[in-house]
Amino acid sequence: MYWIKTDSINTIHGFSTRHGGVSSMPFSSLNLGGTEDLLEHIAENRKRALSALGIDMNQVSYLNQIHSNIVCQASAGKQTGDALVTRQKNLAIAVGAADCYPVLFYDEKNQVIGAAHCGWKGTVYKIVNNTIQEMVNLGAELEHIKVAIGQGICKANYQVSEDVIKQFSDAGFSDDCWTGRQLDLLQANKFIALQCGIKPEHIWCMNRCTTEDDFFSYRRDQGKTGRMWAVIMLK
Repeated sequence: MYWIKTDSINTIHGFSTRHGGVSSMPFSSLNLGGTEDLLEHIAENRKRALSALGIDMNQVSYLNQIHSNIVCQASAGKQTGDALVTRQKNLAIAVGAADCYPVLFYDEKNQVIGAAHCGWKGTVYKIVNNTIQEMVNLGAELEHIKVAIGQGICKANYQVSEDVIKQFSDAGFSDDCWTGRQLDLLQANKFIALQCGIKPEHIWCMNRCTTEDDFFSYRRDQGKTGRMWAVIMLK
């Protein structure tokens, strides 16, 4: 009910949906973040969702996200940036999203994990690249890193300005990452992962749009909505 998972990642993880929480409209019901919902509702939602993964909130490293390409070495509590990496066992790392793509990373052989929040700014600044490089610095190997890209706003529902498209073009992204002003953030983040040397068969995509009823969407809900989390933890 709370989490969507992938068989490609063999450790504790999940991408949350909007179902199973206590928040009322427009945050109904499993809102895990933001600033407008009642704090006690967010706390209860986090408790419910995390307990389903066997995680306590005091084990979680999460972020004040600023649409950057900053990668933090994870520690319990809140830091500022848009990605986290660690090789510490029993420390969960979490990123929030409500149209931006949450991306989880896992090197089973070397026991290194990462999580990144990929909006258009983080994507054009190549935060996936930075996350992978920080994982390598912790001992991960490119040939063993698996990447799982969760739900996000799909190309058909994501029209941006010509200036944003130009920034992607200038940054060297393949032109199959957009059509006109329709930006494909999923394809753009896959492009960076492949460019880094991640094997194509090691990239899993949920291929679901946040405008679907199961998810929160900042665009669909005109800025007043909840937040989902993507979480990963080494056993």
